[in-house]
Amino acid sequence: MKEMRNILGWLGMAEEQSILKDAQKHVEETYKTVTYFAEAINAFIRGDLSAKVKAIENVRESEHKADILRTKMVDELSKGLLLPPDREDLMHFVKSLDRIADWTNGSARLLGFIEEKLPENILSNIATATDMIVNSITKLKDGIQAIAKNDLKTAIADCEYVDRIEHDADDQKRILIDSIIHTKLEPATLVLCYNLAEYLEGVTDKIEDAADLVKVLAIKSK
Repeated sequence: MKEMRNILGWLGMAEEQSILKDAQKHVEETYKTVTYFAEAINAFIRGDLSAKVKAIENVRESEHKADILRTKMVDELSKGLLLPPDREDLMHFVKSLDRIADWTNGSARLLGFIEEKLPENILSNIATATDMIVNSITKLKDGIQAIAKNDLKTAIADCEYVDRIEHDADDQKRILIDSIIHTKLEPATLVLCYNLAEYLEGVTDKIEDAADLVKVLAIKSK
């Protein structure tokens, strides 16, 4: 029977443990950016300004940590520690996670500028969009853990679930934008809310990009 190749190649090799540990930290830090953003949204909905500000700052700090890890891994990968195919796979993987953190941080920055109390219909739609992001990043994380264990069937299933959430997020963006443009808001708030709707869908889109990469890698390893 053909021995199953660990999809990223860099798992379990003693000389590459530093990269592995950083990669695991990067996944966790990317996940944290999303969970902190969800906390910011929940605080905003509750009208808890101090909690909102704190959570937004946590997003910024977490994104910065993820960025440092990404830079470190790219530098290590550039030294040719891994074989070319695995190096390219991990490089794409790292960059896809970095985009998730970047877009989440961008969403948090926009949220920080919204000071007007929003109507309930807009808040509920923002909450729904945020729940989709959290569900999506959770499934992506599950898929990454599955592929690290060579459980390719579970990894592919998790990534396909992320795909479905992204399609739902497209619809949710339209619903959210509709609620925004049909509500009387201050011009600045209107612009901020519209852009936030775009960014929320953008985060799920970046998560789908990462999931697509994981799925392709899983299929390649069969």
